[in-house]
Amino acid sequence: MLCCMSSTRTQIYLTDEQRRRIDEVSRAEGVTLAEVVRRALDAYLDREVVSSDAVLASTFGADPTAHYPDRDEWDRG
Repeated sequence: MLCCMSSTRTQIYLTDEQRRRIDEVSRAEGVTLAEVVRRALDAYLDREVVSSDAVLASTFGADPTAHYPDRDEWDRG
């Protein structure tokens, strides 16, 4: 699909492992290395980003590992 879109040539450095894995995907799917990278980048950029404030608010401070004493232990009388 590169023929129909504006593009910018970009060089990146990959680890040997990243390159090996991208090459595997490229061969398995019958697409170019560049297409694999573009698809991966699109998937990353299209993900839903949730702010840390939203995550904290959704927990309401709940900690499933927290231990709270019985209320009986609070009585002093």
